[in-house]
Amino acid sequence: MSRPHSVPTPVTAGEHPSDLAALLRACVDDPRRVTTDLPRRVAAAHDASPYLFAPRAVVRAASASEVGALMAGARAAGLPLTLRSGGTSLAGQAGGDGVLVDVRTHWREAEVLDDGHRVRLQPGLTVRQANARLARYGRRLGPDPASESACTIGGLVANNSSGMNCGTQDNAYRTMESLQFVLPSGTVIDSGAADADERLRAKEPELHAGLVRLRDRVRSSAPARATVERLFAMKNTMGYGLNSFLDHTTPADLLAHLMIGSEGTLGFVGEAVFRTVPVLPHAATGLLILPGLAEATDALPALLAAGARTAELLDASSLRVAQLDPGSGTALRGLRVEHHAALLVEFAEDTAERLEEVAAAARPVLERLPAVTGTALTRDARERARLWHLRKGLYTAVAGARRPGTTALLEDIAVPMDRLTRTCEGLIGLFDRHGYEDAVIFGHARDGNVHFMLTQDFDSPAETDRYARFTDDMVDLVLAAGGTLKAEHGTGRAMAPFVRRQYGDELYDVMRELKRLCDPAGVLNPGVLLDEDPSAHLRHLKSVPPVDPAVDACVECGYCEPVCPTADVTTTPRQRIALQREIALAAAAGDDDRRRELEDDYAYAAVDSCAADSLCVTACPVTIDTGAVMKRLRGERHSPLAQHAGRVTAEHWATAVKGVRIGLGAAHALPAPLTGAATRVIRRLGATELVPAWSKDVPRGGGPRPAARQVPAAQAVFFAACIGSVFAPEDTGGSGPGGSGERPSGAAGAFLRLCDRAGVAVDVPELAGLCCGTPWQSKGYTEGHRAMAARTLDVLWEASDHGRLPVVCDASSCTHGLDQLAAALPEADRDRYSGLRFVDSVTFAARTLLPLLPEAPRLDSLALHPTCSTVHLDITGDLRTVAEAVAGEVTVPDSWGCCAFAGDRGLLHPEVTAGATAAQAAEVNEREHDAYASCNRTCEMGMTRATGRPYRHVLELLADALDRSGTSGG
Repeated sequence: MSRPHSVPTPVTAGEHPSDLAALLRACVDDPRRVTTDLPRRVAAAHDASPYLFAPRAVVRAASASEVGALMAGARAAGLPLTLRSGGTSLAGQAGGDGVLVDVRTHWREAEVLDDGHRVRLQPGLTVRQANARLARYGRRLGPDPASESACTIGGLVANNSSGMNCGTQDNAYRTMESLQFVLPSGTVIDSGAADADERLRAKEPELHAGLVRLRDRVRSSAPARATVERLFAMKNTMGYGLNSFLDHTTPADLLAHLMIGSEGTLGFVGEAVFRTVPVLPHAATGLLILPGLAEATDALPALLAAGARTAELLDASSLRVAQLDPGSGTALRGLRVEHHAALLVEFAEDTAERLEEVAAAARPVLERLPAVTGTALTRDARERARLWHLRKGLYTAVAGARRPGTTALLEDIAVPMDRLTRTCEGLIGLFDRHGYEDAVIFGHARDGNVHFMLTQDFDSPAETDRYARFTDDMVDLVLAAGGTLKAEHGTGRAMAPFVRRQYGDELYDVMRELKRLCDPAGVLNPGVLLDEDPSAHLRHLKSVPPVDPAVDACVECGYCEPVCPTADVTTTPRQRIALQREIALAAAAGDDDRRRELEDDYAYAAVDSCAADSLCVTACPVTIDTGAVMKRLRGERHSPLAQHAGRVTAEHWATAVKGVRIGLGAAHALPAPLTGAATRVIRRLGATELVPAWSKDVPRGGGPRPAARQVPAAQAVFFAACIGSVFAPEDTGGSGPGGSGERPSGAAGAFLRLCDRAGVAVDVPELAGLCCGTPWQSKGYTEGHRAMAARTLDVLWEASDHGRLPVVCDASSCTHGLDQLAAALPEADRDRYSGLRFVDSVTFAARTLLPLLPEAPRLDSLALHPTCSTVHLDITGDLRTVAEAVAGEVTVPDSWGCCAFAGDRGLLHPEVTAGATAAQAAEVNEREHDAYASCNRTCEMGMTRATGRPYRHVLELLADALDRSGTSGG
């Protein structure tokens, strides 16, 4: 996956950013992937750790050879280089003040091998994305970090990730088969190649010989060997993985395994091949509440021996936090928590029969436990999800409730199992001594690995000193117990000053020599993993100023980034919030030039380019809806005159829709170059938020909305979305400027045909001038949104017989818009609104129509694009059900994401949709499908533009199939 690339002649970059930019641009094929612009550097600087550095440049590398060239370029410039993928690491290892190299954007390839028993992965894929590719084979990666939705393969390798189930047997180190890595010299080694060791010896003779020397040194020292064996019998990500010197022999193999957990300080891993583990689909879960920590840890050996795959510990403070969760259950809510502790245990097997056997054998063990609320295990998926939510929701509860301006710190340690109770009690004592009243302890008790979470303010010397004193005491406690100061999260900068204490002088010298051999110039991530400065962990701490109550809870974890459609084009939700904080800090410091530069960029890079699909809130652990915030900011920019214009448009919406339809027809009647040139001129005059970038693939105007009708025994009210009238469906271009015919076409016509065929009567109200309100909401036209919400509510309240009938809508984003009208309504109208039930047409079809319809002749294959609204409405399953009635094989791309067309965003800012759809379009086009479907007109337009394939509403395809069959239902 790499191509040759020349290493530039070393040149001094000088102090001016343009000199550095020129040097780095010579290292990559596309100079546009290098930036020294302040806003881009500031946005990329923020990660999930409490540390913050200001990089001098940000580069999106696209090949191993480019990374090697950039290492040489950074060395020539006298700057450090930091590799960044997901930015979810918690200890400061993903930030630096030199050249920050993005190895996520162009590094998302995967190749499944041996029917899923092995997989080759690039560093930019998230663990969840990798597992999605393995799921059809019944396999998954061994490491199972809780951050799997956002943490990437690059971080998984760099930190030697593990998780709740994998222990030390199935972590990244144990399941890695081979790596392709780039050394700071530019040498590329594939450890899976038969000649890997010979190549390393030839290209890097000093390194090769040095690895042999270090291997023999560790093996020949009984004390060193004993320390390595003791520490790596536990989960341990402190320092370098010195167990490699005991487990492996050839230098190439040694170095490949030393790369794991090296946190970007030895080289860059461009590919990794992993052995996978089987998915165990059958599970039984129980929350065992015990009188105290001792009883909980005493129970562990018997539970693990009985077959428990997972045993998560929650201390008394965690249980008190969990009690506040509405889903905590009556047993936990009714408990007076004193010194209690709990174990969340899970048994999992490959068959239901095997699970039954294991659970039955474990029953005597469970019954002997002094559990205060019973020892029942549940196999019910919803109940199991509720129990896991209590454990995973601890971070959300504590982080979300912290005081604005503070940082949520999540640390982890591991100790031998027989010292776990004493260590947890010691931590609780330290929390009390240092005033961390909201601290909680939870973690992977089966591995002696616990996490503790506390909130910290770093904006005053006194607070930083408190943190320093707590850290020193914590280090004493853990090392006295024979434990490790980092079990899963990596050493980073947080624990780098304590590596020598944990390992001793001899092994610390081995680590320093390893770093010198691999990176003699010290270019890669200096200060990470090894640092002689005893107070290094107290420097470069992040300031988190309050900026907006809607976003102040953000912990900059980056969970939002994989679902954000603008991540590869402009900014992510994390970056949008981080930039607000940077603007506030610049203002507080009186740095007006910096503030203005950031604000000027923010208008487009954050506000205007945001798709506002709010998928970020579905991924955010503290439920921040950055999309909603961007919509609000759009509204705050509007003048009173603009808001009035929005209201007038709402009040004359029927005329506006007709005008757009006529305008689209007229635009298509003109030569495309002429229309395109005219729109470009207008947009250059500042109308980029009003006038679309014209393209010949913009549809003609659509047909009319369905005529009003009332029928006997109606089962629903049909609210045909106006977007179907604005744009013609994919299979017809209309019959002129005003649209086509008198019968409704597209999704609306298909829905009514399906209802007629199924014998299901539906009423249609007078729809002229009505809308779900989304166009005003997404653009921040609050007056227009309120006016439209009031009128639509009045009509639907009467049409639905005061809420007796469900209201069905034929566009998923419009169904979602109707679902959100309450925010635009006065308090007096919200009781009526709460009485309405909104149902998307695919859900109505899946649950009401399909059972009454004959089976349609099915196509062989269909590519399906769920929408962000199907995620919010939780109806993606219904969409798939309807799609499966159309085709025998239904494929949702592994790289699926929001298309970012977002109503008119794709017309106003086509570059956003192009970036959002690039990966899934390439995946869709890897093969031919008989049909292409979605459930929202503008999303269909976006995917049609991206793929060159005709995407249609899934109900159109179903109705056409039944029309061709000539059968009727009912």
